[in-house]
Amino acid sequence: MPKRALITGITGQDGSYLAELLLSEGYEVFGIGRRLSAPNEWRIEHLRDKVTMIQADLLDQLSLIKAVEQSDPQEFYNLAAMSFVPSSWDQPMLTGEYNSQGVTRTLEAIRRVNPGIRYYQASSSEMFGRVREVPQTELTPFHPRSPYGVSKVFGHYITVNYRESYDLFACSGILFNHESPRRGLEFVTRKVSDGVARIKLGMADRLALGNLDAHRDWGFAGDYVRAMWLMLQQDQPDDYVVAMGVAHSVKDLVIEAFGHAGLDWEQFVRTDTRFLRPAEVDHLIGDPAKAQRVLGWKPSVDFKGLVHMMVDADIERLSRQQATAGTISPR
Repeated sequence: MPKRALITGITGQDGSYLAELLLSEGYEVFGIGRRLSAPNEWRIEHLRDKVTMIQADLLDQLSLIKAVEQSDPQEFYNLAAMSFVPSSWDQPMLTGEYNSQGVTRTLEAIRRVNPGIRYYQASSSEMFGRVREVPQTELTPFHPRSPYGVSKVFGHYITVNYRESYDLFACSGILFNHESPRRGLEFVTRKVSDGVARIKLGMADRLALGNLDAHRDWGFAGDYVRAMWLMLQQDQPDDYVVAMGVAHSVKDLVIEAFGHAGLDWEQFVRTDTRFLRPAEVDHLIGDPAKAQRVLGWKPSVDFKGLVHMMVDADIERLSRQQATAGTISPR
């Protein structure tokens, strides 16, 4: 019998890549999706005949219990969250409900239905916030600088608490920024790649961004989901930082993206105070030594390859739209 896995957030960037990985490993994959008036399943459209979708919600304990009972998984990956950091200031209470209490509800569902299920919690580098040391490790103290980061700290520690209190096989992956062509357009990496593509194809003439000096440790989402899977294949549960170990500024991202398209970024990029955070996280860079040593994890895509991948994908996507709507002369 194949292994069974249940994924919350399967329609998101990470969920779609993880579903592909698990299917390639021979798993039967179940995904939890919320009832929406306008479905948002474009990332897993190519997998619809390969995964089983179950309607449930992190705000509804009973629905999560039923989802675990129905799927009867050996592994549970909790990837669902209110994940766009700037929005967490606009909706701090809802962010807390999903990212904090939602984690508690998933753990309770496992504890009540089958404590033998192996559990993965998606923690975040945003928990480090105002960093105490560079690079950040599994032992670096947290100092979150957003409602999102605060909510993720709760989710992280409640996972540790259930592991220690109920002997659950529960792991947290402290993942640093991981991107791909499947990233939402609201995130800065995708905002840049989409903006470059639009300018290249003559569909726009400027790109407005916030803090160009903020540094992030960016990697490829497809690599990072493999680390999630590897955590649940170990003999003992533990927490791991997953990162590239190299930080780049938003300006570095802009220069690489525009340069790949043969454009001078200074002609098109403008800073806009509307996109500045109330409290900035300045220098996130992770130390993946433990994940590399224990899990044997290694990334396959570097920063330059990631940026080029995203720019090429957006140029291809928008070029198809142009072909349908009528040709516009590229730059």
